[in-house]
Amino acid sequence: MAALLIPRRSRGMRTRLGCLSHKSDSYNDFTAILPDKPNRALKRLSTEEATRWADSFDVLLSHKYGLAAFRAFLKTEFSEENLEFWLACEDFKKTRSAAKLASKAQRIFEEFIDVQAPREVNIDFQTRELTRRNVQEPSLSCFDQAQGKVHSLMEKDSYPRFLRSKIYTDLLSQTQRRLS
Repeated sequence: MAALLIPRRSRGMRTRLGCLSHKSDSYNDFTAILPDKPNRALKRLSTEEATRWADSFDVLLSHKYGLAAFRAFLKTEFSEENLEFWLACEDFKKTRSAAKLASKAQRIFEEFIDVQAPREVNIDFQTRELTRRNVQEPSLSCFDQAQGKVHSLMEKDSYPRFLRSKIYTDLLSQTQRRLS
């Protein structure tokens, strides 16, 4: 009897794990997280703007809807912590209060940089240790090296895949159909 339960339980587990590992890469996933209401946002987004995202990674990051589309894509790859860290660093650089600087630096370090952090980014040991030392006496540039490494990783790895993704190609198709 127990032998019969193991395969059945195993099949059920495989099915559940299969659902978790299924990467949804559809246009509909993108519209769910648009900063505005999806239909209104798509009406505002021109094909020219969306096409410009392919010009450079920084162009994509500087556009509100480009950022939202890229975030949706990273979620399908289970790697949105890279973008969230990069955005946290950008926000950190705008901090003007010395008291807030220290607490924000510690929070970013604990969330993204520390070993076993809840949303740990993939950086090398030397960068992690340099950042650990920098956070002890925080400055607006204490995350610069780590942020640069994560930016480079996204630009070389995630960004090219995003440009080939169904999210991006469907988005372009949608903006082009509106013109027809």
